Amino acid sequence: MNQKEWRRELGEVVRAAMRSEEIEHYFKVKITKPGAQVLITQLGLFIHHRRDCWSHVSGNCPHMSVKQKILQHEYGEVIKDNYTEHGHMELIVRQGKALGLTPEQVLNVAPLPSTMATLYAWAWMTREKSWLEGLVSLSVTEWANDDRLLGDIGGGLSSRMAKRWMDDLGFGWEQMPNFKVHSEADEEHSDMFLGDLEQFATGEKEALVVQTAKESMELLKIFRYGIAKEMERLS
Repeated sequence: MNQKEWRRELGEVVRAAMRSEEIEHYFKVKITKPGAQVLITQLGLFIHHRRDCWSHVSGNCPHMSVKQKILQHEYGEVIKDNYTEHGHMELIVRQGKALGLTPEQVLNVAPLPSTMATLYAWAWMTREKSWLEGLVSLSVTEWANDDRLLGDIGGGLSSRMAKRWMDDLGFGWEQMPNFKVHSEADEEHSDMFLGDLEQFATGEKEALVVQTAKESMELLKIFRYGIAKEMERLS
């Protein structure tokens, strides 16, 4: 498949997941302060864990051109980019502060059982599967923030949840830096590896990559649904 075909194929995988009952339930739960604290701290665990996963993919990949892109991706996430001078975990800490949480409370939270299970699964996928499968398992979760792809069905995860926080908590964008940045930065990340899929995910590898994308979106549904159930319990 060429880049356009990969965009269409993976885009449909992401769109199907975003229309699922689990994700729809996630967006229907009323946002309370305790529930928002759960959401932002579990997202912090997710973002921190991504760093290990991208390292697994880089370690498995033999192509320097792809390693360079992963390093570029991770420099923005860990060090600084156009959105923050301190890496994206700092955005989680700032959004937690708006909810009354200290940095220690944000960074030292226990995972929900669903969070623990899905993070273990992503770690295994990125470490034990081929680098192409690991790459797509991470990339498609960033596509779930892409408003260009999802605007007609309500928007990506970050922008759509930001609207809920505005409605239920009265927050503005300045109090939701993590949502604001990821609704923008993940558009760039969505485009980053399409050329590598066109070049390397050929022949029998195409089907493996598409199947892994579907599996990763199933994990995303479980991860978000687990958060929704905990938010619901605290509401």
